[in-house]
Amino acid sequence: MNSLLVVLALALSAAILTLVPAMGGAALLITLIPAAVAYILIATHHTDRRFLIQLFGAALLVRMLLATLIYAFSWQNFFGGDAFTYDTFGYAMMKSWEGDKFYQILVNQFTATTGSGWGMLYLVAVIYKVIGQNPLAVQFANAVLGAATAIVSYMTVEEIFENRAVSRIAGISAGMFPSLVLWTSQGLKDGPIVFLLALSMLATLKLGGRFTVKYLAVLVFALFSLLTLRFYVFYMAIIAIGMAFLLGTKAMNAQSLVRQMIVVGVLISAFFYFGVTRYAGTQFETYGSLAMLERTRKDAAVSAESGFGKDVDVSTTDGALSTIPIGFTYLMLAPFPWQMTSFRSLITLPEMVVWWCSLPILITGLWFALKVRLRKILPILVFTIMLTLSYSVFQGNVGNAYRQRAQLLIFYFIFTSVGFVLMREKRAEKARQRESERRQHRGPRPG
Repeated sequence: MNSLLVVLALALSAAILTLVPAMGGAALLITLIPAAVAYILIATHHTDRRFLIQLFGAALLVRMLLATLIYAFSWQNFFGGDAFTYDTFGYAMMKSWEGDKFYQILVNQFTATTGSGWGMLYLVAVIYKVIGQNPLAVQFANAVLGAATAIVSYMTVEEIFENRAVSRIAGISAGMFPSLVLWTSQGLKDGPIVFLLALSMLATLKLGGRFTVKYLAVLVFALFSLLTLRFYVFYMAIIAIGMAFLLGTKAMNAQSLVRQMIVVGVLISAFFYFGVTRYAGTQFETYGSLAMLERTRKDAAVSAESGFGKDVDVSTTDGALSTIPIGFTYLMLAPFPWQMTSFRSLITLPEMVVWWCSLPILITGLWFALKVRLRKILPILVFTIMLTLSYSVFQGNVGNAYRQRAQLLIFYFIFTSVGFVLMREKRAEKARQRESERRQHRGPRPG
């Protein structure tokens, strides 16, 4: 398998240099650094190293292939036009670092009008500072983060259930599910957000078991980075993680209580020191009102052919609550078969069939996790519920619902993986029982 991955990597590199000779070489070079770092970190994982290396390699190659096709054939506007925005303003930020006043004005306009997402400009600007303007390199960097998310997902499930089969299925799902591959193969902020969410939950679980400076630093970094990309996700993550530390992911004793209080104290101090609380508060006051939510949702519902709930009003608490059922349905199940009237929606059909069929398995796994691992899954459960309900309220068209669901899939896959293993074990047990009954029915063999 390792040899096959190496051969495929060499073939893909040759194809990249052929299809996009102007950008391909530098993009490949900039990808080697984070990929090598990820490889070294994975190699320290002693329990399932070979599988994780192969999973990371396969997930990375799939994403790099799709990223190359999107760039080479100019499909970016078809799949995710936001990438042009980050390319433009990321380049402007890089130029502003060189003292260009005009580009500084552009960057200031972006940060003043969007409120969040400026962290993506820094990622783009850093890459452009090293190798020049190269959107393909940004896509490859996101591809590395997407592939690394699969590894983080594996480690998270391992921390919760200590079951290799469940961990492997969760890792493969996060690494190979089509929508996750799609959104982490482009120059969008979706890839970093999904990675940072997974990383913050893993760090929380690790700190719940044992205090380490390494995972505390990882948690602070992940949460601060989330704030720069999508501030309301930061709020939800903080609430979920705070509840986990206050209630504990394991039975509480004096030692664990002190550990939890130290972690919470360091987090609060770090956020105050870096001005996070002041910035987040300003963002919430500006963009966190129901009136702003209503305008955002209405624009999405009216401007797109796939808009839904165009007559609902979420500017009041009652209106927002009444929107949840229809919003939740679209978030979890859209696009529906009758909505697949274009090529863009039709290509989601294979994935959606798999997703629809996996929902009963997800419910089975969730119920099992609630019964046997409630404390462990608490931060993930609280965050997933909050973000699911939030997106149910303010998503206004099918395309956005499909895209935002990717941020939740890595957590849904945890429970789906549990349910799948439970189902497989139940089938194996029934097969053993049938075999035992057949043997009893035949009776003892004659001597």
